[in-house]
Order: sequence, then C-alpha cells, then structure tokens
Amino acid sequence: MERREFLRRTSAAGAATLGAGTLAATAASTRTAAAATRRTGPLRVDIVMFDGVEELDCIAPYEVFSAAAMHSPNGVEVRYVTTGRPGLIRCAYGTGIQVKHRWAARETDLIVVPGGGYTRRDGPGVWAEIDDGALPRALAAAPREGLTISSLCTGAVLLSAAGLTRGRPCTTHHGAKAYLAEQGGLVKNARVVDDGDLVTAGGITSGLELGLWLVRRELGSDAATGVETMLEYEARGTVWQAP
Repeated sequence: MERREFLRRTSAAGAATLGAGTLAATAASTRTAAAATRRTGPLRVDIVMFDGVEELDCIAPYEVFSAAAMHSPNGVEVRYVTTGRPGLIRCAYGTGIQVKHRWAARETDLIVVPGGGYTRRDGPGVWAEIDDGALPRALAAAPREGLTISSLCTGAVLLSAAGLTRGRPCTTHHGAKAYLAEQGGLVKNARVVDDGDLVTAGGITSGLELGLWLVRRELGSDAATGVETMLEYEARGTVWQAP
C-alpha cells in the first residue's frame, strides 16, 4: 500500500513533465477522444486465464490496467476470469494464480486474451484450449456493441479459432504470424494492431504496449503517460490503426 501511495504521488508529478507523444501514433482519433470523454463508470477489464498461459502475457496487462485506476477519475476494474471452474491456474513456468471469477463477457468493456503453449501441441496452453473448445466458443459468442476484444502474443491463435481474426488486420508473436495468416488473418507488421473492436499485439512483452495503448484510447493520454511514469517504461513500436 505504501508503495502504491508513493507511486501515485510521484507519477502524478512526473507525468506533467512528459510529452503526450510517448506512444506511437500520436494523433488521437475522434472516436478515441469521445470514448474517454463519455465514460461515466469504471473501465471493466477481464483477462482470460487458462493452464499454460505465459506469466508475462497475463501479468503485464494486469499491472498496466491496475495502475491506470490511479489516473482515471472513474477508475478501472481489472480481474482474471476463466471459462472453466474458478481456482488455481498454472502458468507456463509454474506460477500459480488464483482465479476467482467466471467468464462474463456481457459484464465487461474489454477482454484481454493472453497466449502460451504455442510450441507444445501436447501440453497445456492455446492448443489444449482449442481442442477443449470452450474458450473459442465463448469468444465467438462474445462480440457486441461496446465490447473490445484484444489479444497479445499467441492469444491471437485463440481469437483465430473463434473466427474473430479472419479477414481482419491483426498481429501475434513472430513465430505464429504465418499460421495466423494461413487462417485468414490480415497480418500487419506492427507492435499493436487496432481495428476498432479487435485489438491485437505482438509477442510476450507487448502486453505492456497493448495495455498502454488501450489505456490511452479508452482513458486518455494523461492516464497513459501517468502509467508510463509509474512503471518507468515508455511504449515502443508502431501502433497500426484502421483508417
């Protein structure tokens, strides 16, 4: 708690010294500005969890969105969710994370789908989730007005299995780009690809960029630069946006 209070004070002061252009794609669209202005409640973020998920894939965006709550007057509610039974999730390198919440796509504004296990066809991870079918089916049924579905790293493979990337600009970990293209995705060579209600990001560390970009888009540049100051990290790479 003391660390959070310290970061809240120092980041608020430091953000004033940062330019608004630390993120790529500096011109905010009318849609982005309107979204930040009209939000009256907290930004609700659900990060999908499954056995074999990469630790950084799920923890980096959780940290970014949690920190963003300190820089948004309406707050941010971020939680881990599962399409299975709530309980202990084992990540790719053995970290255990307790997931308390069930999948509830109609009760959230933003879904984040991490990746993991792409190179292990016979172990836990994205392929096991595809074989099980529950998560792809849930993702396929999720789209609605007001909901943004996002992924990072090989989480895009799960979106592809749900039919969400076919014919749409997207990106993923460099090792899965060919597969994503074979499945009909219009793969872009960018760190983050923003196609409106579908936002995808590159490899494992791009969860930071995904989180920062969506904080900027949904909560405004002040919130994003505030989080950058807290984390002592400036987003890198290009954000591709649909015209």
